[in-house]
Amino acid sequence: MTEIAERLAEVQGRIEAACRETGRSVSEVTLVAVSKRQPDAALLAAYAASHRDFGENYVQELVRKQGLLPDDARFHLIGHLQTNKAKEAVHAALIHTVDREKVARALDRKVESGPLRVLIEVNLAGEAQKAGVAPEALSSLLYGLRDLPRLEVRGLMCIPPSGEGRRWFAELRRLAEEARTRTGWPLPELSMGMSADFEDAVREGATIVRVGTAIFGVRSA
Repeated sequence: MTEIAERLAEVQGRIEAACRETGRSVSEVTLVAVSKRQPDAALLAAYAASHRDFGENYVQELVRKQGLLPDDARFHLIGHLQTNKAKEAVHAALIHTVDREKVARALDRKVESGPLRVLIEVNLAGEAQKAGVAPEALSSLLYGLRDLPRLEVRGLMCIPPSGEGRRWFAELRRLAEEARTRTGWPLPELSMGMSADFEDAVREGATIVRVGTAIFGVRSA
């Protein structure tokens, strides 16, 4: 699947161009190849092209695909997480979608060694069909996580309304700055931007972009 290697290179080139526009180093941005519902051969092709960060929506699929690739592959959980999946979810390199204290505490109980790295998902536009903590409740949630020693909150994540990305990316950056001041936590990560808008996300400070279709093509149903 040489086309996957070519698409990866194209996406990486677009990230580099967006970084140059804003005076950022490309090393500040991690490209997560969203491999959900993609065939195993597609993951193997991306890995063969030296890509190492992959995103999955479902815990079961993440765990299975971890067994498919060598240990240096990093799997990010980017789908909504239920508390009953916490035991398996702790195998992720980074969980992007913590939005409730109940979920965070379930994860903290299941971590066996080392801190588990997580992001807080924020529902910036208050969309009923999307998960995420409301912006006005973010500080309260962060406060509630302060006594969880096995979790490391690394930053924030969002999925903005279609076609309105850049406005919301700037808002997530502002919320992160405000949260750093209130908590004293470094919160270095901003996970935002997908195939249609990842360049704008990079321009607004994204440190992680989640790109699927632009790398793998349209996924199977």
